[in-house]
Amino acid sequence: MHLHLDPVGGIAGDMFAAAVLDTFPALEEELRTTFDASGLGAYAGVSRLDHEDGVQSGSRFVAEPRAAAETHAREAAEIGRIIDGSGLDDGVRARATAIFSLLAEAESRVHDVPADAVRFHEVGGWDSIADVVSAAWLIEALGPSEWSCAPLPLGRGRVESAHGTLPVPAPATVLLLEGMPVHDDGRPGERVTPTGAAILRHLAPSFAPLPGPLRLLRSGSGFGARTLEGMSNVLRLLAFEALAPENAANDRVTVCGFEIDDQSPEDLAVALDRLRALDGVLDVAQAPVFGKKGRLGAQVQVLTRPEACARIIDEVFAQTTTLGVRWHEVNRRVLPRDEIQVDEDGGTVRVKRARRPGGEYSVKAEMDDVAALGVGRKAREGVRYQAEAAALGDDEQA
Repeated sequence: MHLHLDPVGGIAGDMFAAAVLDTFPALEEELRTTFDASGLGAYAGVSRLDHEDGVQSGSRFVAEPRAAAETHAREAAEIGRIIDGSGLDDGVRARATAIFSLLAEAESRVHDVPADAVRFHEVGGWDSIADVVSAAWLIEALGPSEWSCAPLPLGRGRVESAHGTLPVPAPATVLLLEGMPVHDDGRPGERVTPTGAAILRHLAPSFAPLPGPLRLLRSGSGFGARTLEGMSNVLRLLAFEALAPENAANDRVTVCGFEIDDQSPEDLAVALDRLRALDGVLDVAQAPVFGKKGRLGAQVQVLTRPEACARIIDEVFAQTTTLGVRWHEVNRRVLPRDEIQVDEDGGTVRVKRARRPGGEYSVKAEMDDVAALGVGRKAREGVRYQAEAAALGDDEQA
């Protein structure tokens, strides 16, 4: 399932929980029951409320502190102990802890104190703890999903806090939003809260255009507590399923490109082999190109997993003489493939198989394995033919 966040009004912890529950209402009762049974219900109650603002309707998520709740200000370490001591499942505790850790790390950088010693004020209350725990439970309940998000409204103006008047976005929020695309729609106020930014950082969504084709399954709207002039303060959630052929799958990859004209071919070959061996690299290709002043150089393209892009670019700079790398995310569709090992005289040959539309297979013997047998050209051709035929025969037997 692909889940897309559209932060029309922005994003906060309660808006996220409301949007998920509005999209998947069957989760509401289980969330309330689980929260109460975990022991956290003694301090706060959680509920979803129908809401409309005169323009559209959706849900509000409310976390109400109870009589047993204490002061709002808590150190990060104390919140960690509260979550660890709850009866929540391991996966939910891990997500909630990770989200609060992101908040603590950001506040640590702002105030120059150890992360465990960070004292939360606004996000230390039971309403914020319930928002984060509920968000963690809902993410876990949705199961493995791809997340994406539209650019975030930056907001403007000032906001009052326990530390005094702060600019919008607040300093910790700014750190959590680093690397995420934002825009200014001209409307004042805090549009992304620290908890909303931390949840986004935890989800690590793609901000690229939606991969297609997709089928829209359902949608929901989660409202925030504030009212925006001329706009609904709402976070919309869209749930999709991919429309890929039965024998193909859609995903996204990152294409990194650069040119080299001052590195010897021998050394560049070594560098590209090292890049190919890195986790997250799918392919490396090079082609001759004429650069400035008619210099003959190499144009290199590295195909990576999106989450590995930054690490791979660092390694490109370490292994090559390039001074700049371009990158962008693209959609791709891949055929299912596997690898068969075929025994030949003198060794084993790997054969890659791809299933084509209609169910037919294309096969390709691994040339390095064929060459390792130490036979001549004619014999190599025979070995390749036999190995590929055996791989096709293996499929027919299956």
